[in-house]
Amino acid sequence: MGKELLTTVFAPEDRVQYRQKVRRCLDALAMMLDRNAFETENGMTGLEIELNLIDAQAQPVMRNAEVLAGLGDPTFQTELGQFNLELNARPRRISGDGFGEYERDVLDSLRRADRAAANEAGLVLIGMLPTLGPDHLVLANLSANARYRLLNDEMVGARGEQFHVDISGVERLQSASDSIAPEAACTSVQFHLQVPPDRFAQYWNASQAVAGVQVAIGANSPYFHGRRLWAETRIALFEQATDTRPDELKAQGVRPRVWFGERWITSVFDLFEENARYFPPLLPILEDEDPVSVLAAGGVPRLGELRLHNGTVYRWNRPVYDVMNGRPHLRVENRVLPSGPTVVDLLANAAFYFGLIRQLAEEERPIWSQLTFAAAEDNFHVGARRGIEATVFWPGIGETPVVDLVRTVLLPKAYAGLERFGVDRVHRDRLLGVIEDRCRAGRNGASWQTDAVWAAEHRRGSNRTAALQEMVLRYRSLQQSNAPVHTWPTI
Repeated sequence: MGKELLTTVFAPEDRVQYRQKVRRCLDALAMMLDRNAFETENGMTGLEIELNLIDAQAQPVMRNAEVLAGLGDPTFQTELGQFNLELNARPRRISGDGFGEYERDVLDSLRRADRAAANEAGLVLIGMLPTLGPDHLVLANLSANARYRLLNDEMVGARGEQFHVDISGVERLQSASDSIAPEAACTSVQFHLQVPPDRFAQYWNASQAVAGVQVAIGANSPYFHGRRLWAETRIALFEQATDTRPDELKAQGVRPRVWFGERWITSVFDLFEENARYFPPLLPILEDEDPVSVLAAGGVPRLGELRLHNGTVYRWNRPVYDVMNGRPHLRVENRVLPSGPTVVDLLANAAFYFGLIRQLAEEERPIWSQLTFAAAEDNFHVGARRGIEATVFWPGIGETPVVDLVRTVLLPKAYAGLERFGVDRVHRDRLLGVIEDRCRAGRNGASWQTDAVWAAEHRRGSNRTAALQEMVLRYRSLQQSNAPVHTWPTI
C-alpha cells in the first residue's frame, strides 16, 4: 500500500463513497451500542510516549529509520518527523503493581533504545525540542512513511495557502510553512483508558473538565524557534500548524481539526457523529468490509473508515474504537500532556489523571453539571499559557491558583480514584506525592527549562542559542537519573 499511497490522487467520487462508508460505519456502531456488544470491563490502560533524537550538540538528528532498524523492537515506531520516535508500552491494568510494571518496562525500553541509538543519536523526552529551527521542520524531514506524505498533501491542499503560526507569550513568534512539518515539533504522551460504553460520556466529560489542570502542572514546552512563548507552547503550535481552514472558513465558524470540542456529551456516539458531520475526509481510503453485513453475520466489524477518519480529527481527548481478541472496546485517549521530563514524572501525571477521572466519573454530582464547557476550555488555554503559575476556575471555589486547587481538592480525589482501581499504596503514595511536591515547589518541566536558560543567559552571559543548547544537554543528563523534575538543580 505504501508505494500506491505516494502517488494517490483522490477523485471527488472517492470522497463521496468514503463519506457514505463512514456513515455506514456509524450505523454499525449505533447497532453495537444498542446490543451491548462491547467489552464492559473497566481499567485496562495504555501509554504512548514520543521521543526526540539529538546529537552531542543538542541538535535534532534525522535518523529514526536507522535507530529503529538497529533496535528491532515493534513497540517502537516512527512519528511524523525523522527526529521522532514513539514507544507504545504494553497495555496493562494499573491495579496492584501495574505502575511498577510500567516504570520497569518503560525504563528498560528506553535503555535499549539509547543503546541502539548510541552511534546515531541520544534520546530526550521533552514536549518541544528547544533547539529545533525552521530549517529542521521542512517537508524533506518527514519520516519515510507514505501516509505522512499523503496526509501532508491533503492538508496542504485543503488549506490552499501556507500554514501561519502566530504565538504571543513571554515573547512572540510569527512564522509560516508550506507543509505540516512544524507539527513534528510537538512530542507528547497519550494516556489510554478502556471504559464501558455506558460510562464513556462520564469519563470523557471528566477528562475535558480537568484538561486545563493537567496541562498547567505538567507543562514542559516553553521554547520554540528560540523564543520563550507559552509554558506549554505545544498546544498553540499544534492548533495552528495543522489548521486547514483559510480565513474565510474560520469566519464562517468551520471547526478546526485540532479541537477541544464545544459541549459535554451524553454518549460516545456523539463524538464519532460530530467528527463525521463537521470534518471533511483527509484520507478517503476505502476498505472492502461492509460493517453492517459483518455485524449481521455475527462478526465484529473493523469500522476501518470511521477509525481512519477519527484519527485525522485531533481532539485533545479522543474516542477510540478498537478490537482485541475478537471483542470490541472503547477507550478515552487523553492527549493533552507533553512528553517527559522523566519517566517518574510521566507516570505521576498518569496516576493523577487516571485516579482523578475515575473519582470524578463516579461521583453523584458530576463536575460537568457545575462547570460550563466554555470555562473548561478557558482553563485549558490558561493552563497552557501560564503553566504551574496559572489561575483557573473551579466550581464552588471560583478563581484559584492551580497548585492550591490540586493540593486541596483534586489530589484527595485522585487518591480515592486510585483506591477504586486497586493500585498498590506504595505506588499511589509515591506518584501522587510527586504531584504534591511539584505543586509545593512550584516547579515543573517548563519552569525548570526557563530557570535554567535564565541562569545561562544572566549569570554566565550566554546568548539564547548557547543557553538553549546547554539547557537541553543538562536536561538529558538529569533525565537519565529519573529523579522528578522539581528536584533538579538549575544553576
